[in-house]
Amino acid sequence: MSAGRPLPHESAHLHVQGGAPYIDDLPELTGTLHAALGLSLVAHGKLLSIDVAGLRALPGVTAILTAADIPGTNDCGPIIQDDPILADGLVQYLGQPMFAVLSTDRETARRVAARAKEFVQIEPLPALLTPEAAHAAAQYVVPPMHLHRGDAAQALAAAPHRLSQTFHLGGQEQFYLEGQISYAIPKENNSLQVYCSTQHPSEMQHAIAHALNWHRHQVLVECRRMGGGFGGKESQSALFACVASIAAHLLKRPVKLRLDRDDDFMITGRRHCFVHQSEVGYDDEGRLLAAKVNMISRAGFSADLSAPVMTRAMCHFDNAYWLPHVDIHGYCAKTNTQSNTAFRGFGGPQGALAVEMVLDSVARQLGKDPLDVRLANLYGQTEHNVTPYGQVVDDNVLPQLLQELVTCSDYRARRQELATFNANSPVLKKGLALTPVKFGISFNVVHLNQAGALVHVYSDGSILVNHGGTEMGQGLNTKVAQMVAYTLGVSTQRVRVTATDTSKVANTSATAASTGSDLNGKAAADAARQIKERLAAHLAQRHQVAADAIRFENDHIVCGAETLTFEDVAMDAHMERVQLWSDGFYATPGLRWDRSTMQGHPFYYFAYGAAVSEVLVDTLTGEWKLLRADVLHDVGQSINPALDLGQIEGGFIQGMGWLTSEELYWHPGTGRLMTHAPSTYKIPTASDCPAHFHVKLFDNLNKQDTIYRSKAVGEPPLLLPFSVFLAIRDAISSVGQHRVDPPLRAPATPEAILDALEAVKASTAPA
Repeated sequence: MSAGRPLPHESAHLHVQGGAPYIDDLPELTGTLHAALGLSLVAHGKLLSIDVAGLRALPGVTAILTAADIPGTNDCGPIIQDDPILADGLVQYLGQPMFAVLSTDRETARRVAARAKEFVQIEPLPALLTPEAAHAAAQYVVPPMHLHRGDAAQALAAAPHRLSQTFHLGGQEQFYLEGQISYAIPKENNSLQVYCSTQHPSEMQHAIAHALNWHRHQVLVECRRMGGGFGGKESQSALFACVASIAAHLLKRPVKLRLDRDDDFMITGRRHCFVHQSEVGYDDEGRLLAAKVNMISRAGFSADLSAPVMTRAMCHFDNAYWLPHVDIHGYCAKTNTQSNTAFRGFGGPQGALAVEMVLDSVARQLGKDPLDVRLANLYGQTEHNVTPYGQVVDDNVLPQLLQELVTCSDYRARRQELATFNANSPVLKKGLALTPVKFGISFNVVHLNQAGALVHVYSDGSILVNHGGTEMGQGLNTKVAQMVAYTLGVSTQRVRVTATDTSKVANTSATAASTGSDLNGKAAADAARQIKERLAAHLAQRHQVAADAIRFENDHIVCGAETLTFEDVAMDAHMERVQLWSDGFYATPGLRWDRSTMQGHPFYYFAYGAAVSEVLVDTLTGEWKLLRADVLHDVGQSINPALDLGQIEGGFIQGMGWLTSEELYWHPGTGRLMTHAPSTYKIPTASDCPAHFHVKLFDNLNKQDTIYRSKAVGEPPLLLPFSVFLAIRDAISSVGQHRVDPPLRAPATPEAILDALEAVKASTAPA
């Protein structure tokens, strides 16, 4: 049986042998030019002139490309056309591309591009560098958003207890191992083939055609694999794909644009920083009666995907909890910094952490275990189960999942052990936290929830699959191959998945929103099902048996008293002119969304999970260590448990890095991103993994008719390390005997921890 087995990643053997080619590994064609980008050195200003002739005269320069050379529209914005490919008349952040240098030598192109200051005149303008400053000036990339239910003001006024807090939550670099890269090759009759490391080949096709003023059928975009994406290659691959393509078309030569890591950081956006201003009312048990929340995000200089990111953040503020009265406002602040974009979780983590911070503080105010406050607020399974945006939570498994996790992690006993340890340890303090996750699965733009696929069965019984999703290391192709094999009753060794290619499956959606397997797996299985039905009909006629009595299993087809090999049936069907290829299509059913009222049914289902984390904090240095993590996560009926466990573990560590070590810092005077390299930006390493890391899959069958009744696993696990951040907060709180709410910001770097510790000590010091 192909589905449900922990098979290795289909390219794992190539990865470990160095035999999996990425775009920069492809042989370069004769005459290939290399591009590099000249970047703005001011955050905001009028672009008065670029000395193109002077740049072109430098040794080794083949050509210079500016906005004036773009044949079509100088824009690559995914939703709103406010994102120029190359700056034209105005620069809006430090690092914005202004021109491209083309040379036969990449290092020459880079060195010339780095001399931008000598050849460009910019008149500086005032810059808004923080989301707070932009919010105060009412500068937004899209109009503010609002989500209401009930009467929050009245419920707040009547609540027995009230709490107000402001929480600063930092952003996060995608830090994909393979940087942004595109390789554009001119083809006959005004056409291009573009190899692009992207999560959204169809959007790249559209952006390139738009920039060249072409039809989309003139552009073929291909992506076999990415060295990571995490959302950073959903929309922001477009600028680089467009520059390479425009240059290739104008110069009639292949052009490669591969960013240096520093330039990648300086040009591209990342997870949105958020500022949460919350006011809640609650009762003696800690049940939330009302919540008023302002969410302010750092959008950057253009809209990019900030609007849907904010939408998802607002729709995930409830996380796992029933909120009878809410008043949520979202502000996408326009700042003169890089335009922020999609990142694993797509606003969901920022929104959900806000309510977890609130509940953690409520528990401290009441002197209760935060777990008990969370349990008191959980969505019901038959009542109190409607989200603020109007969707019924009808698949809630958190009560059972949490009970299992509390038992297997021994949470209650460990809570007592920690109290004893902290009472006898003046310097080292332990913290413990358990947090749940409810994450909605689907794009929150309805039309994106569709996918197509092609399945070919060759006359020798081998199978070739092409679908619209992209492989970025997450194992999508492996799962799709498993589902095609499962549908046809054959082994996965028969199935090969080819590169994502806009000439094979058209009008695809991005591989994002955790929908890759759901959408593309269903589409591929649909195509395989059609072939299976044709084969069954052919065999039924030939062997005079009922078609529904024919069984496809173990690389054979049982047809009455006969058992035939799959390859023999394939050859026989070909000889009898039976169609052995098919296209498949899938559109997620039941979705609806009113953007103006923020009401509807935006998610097909919810994925659930929970984690318990135990940390040790050094109160003298602010250093900390994760001692143990227990995770129980709901992936429905797993297509591939090995891949799912890997995604959960990886998502947990990545989310932990976001909340603890990955600090972004812009110079407050110039707007320069100072954390623009591995030397200054710290992602987690192997040594940050806990010695005791227990990850289990919750035994569950998806209520909805998903592929193999599985659930998405890409993004939801990133929310599990909320428990790490809140365990650090718990350890800090113990310094004040849990009487003071620690003002801990995220990421919880040693500096942030020390700041919170000082605040707690100051609040508890004798007058």
